[in-house]
Amino acid sequence: MLIHPWDAARDETEWQQWLAEHDFGQLAVNGGPGEPPLVQPLHFVYDPADAHVLAHLARPNPFWAALEATREVLLSVVDDYAFIPGPWQAPEGSPSEHGVPTSFYAAVQLRCTAHVIDEPRAKAALLQAQMEHFQPEGGSAEVVADAPPYGPKLAGIRGLRLQVNAVNAKFKYADKKPESVRYRIASGLATRCEGRDSGALKVQLSRMPNCQ
Repeated sequence: MLIHPWDAARDETEWQQWLAEHDFGQLAVNGGPGEPPLVQPLHFVYDPADAHVLAHLARPNPFWAALEATREVLLSVVDDYAFIPGPWQAPEGSPSEHGVPTSFYAAVQLRCTAHVIDEPRAKAALLQAQMEHFQPEGGSAEVVADAPPYGPKLAGIRGLRLQVNAVNAKFKYADKKPESVRYRIASGLATRCEGRDSGALKVQLSRMPNCQ
């Protein structure tokens, strides 16, 4: 992923805070010889304190066979994206039709070493951690390895603990443009308000000095 200096995360806190609010991504691992990479969409829980990710997949998933060849994987998370029409980006004093269209997006890529979790109690603890993250209001039984309703189902899944080794983070929101152009784009996003425009606007404004 190409990251220009003006698109880079300002610091570690920026991408960690963004990732805390975006917990669905795609996990990629190399395929076999002559095969493309395997890419698995999944929910995950990221723990910044210990730099690891928790996830799980069904036991029949072909992902496990690929992990036998390599434990190195990439978790890619992309969101808060929006198409920016050319006129919004036109330089001051230039015809609006001379503006160049572009894409806004935030992307965090975690390069990880994958550790498979098969021990029932460890899997139960992993699932309970995910449950508490995604369903903090409760309402479901505790995940216990040797008790219903979830214990008997644990054999059908395998857990993943991904140790994060490196991070690439990109926030492409026209930071190189003059402030007047950036505000014009922000106004366009606020007015159009479609798809993920509100998320893109929130991230863009968070990176503008007068809006922090």
